[in-house]
Amino acid sequence: LVSHLRTHFNDHGITMFDDQKIERSQTIAPSLTQAIRESRISIVMLSRNYASSSWCLDELLEILKCEEDIGQIVMTIFYGVDPSHVRNQTGDFGKVFKET
Repeated sequence: LVSHLRTHFNDHGITMFDDQKIERSQTIAPSLTQAIRESRISIVMLSRNYASSSWCLDELLEILKCEEDIGQIVMTIFYGVDPSHVRNQTGDFGKVFKET
């Protein structure tokens, strides 16, 4: 799915920052924080195990700060997870979220 989005965006002149190329550590990399802050739009792809990653949750927190502070547009893709499970923290997503 991400490769399809990247191709589509590139075909339309939209630059996409891919955090998959950044080495994971305890805290999100400064280059990722900078990329988030410089972006006009952030796309968050929520999956079943998203909440089990402190890296992903820290990244989401930074994105939401930018939404609140500078009006960054945030779009959410629900990939293999029911949006109501995310909203209500139920189902597989809620189970993982409560364990972290």
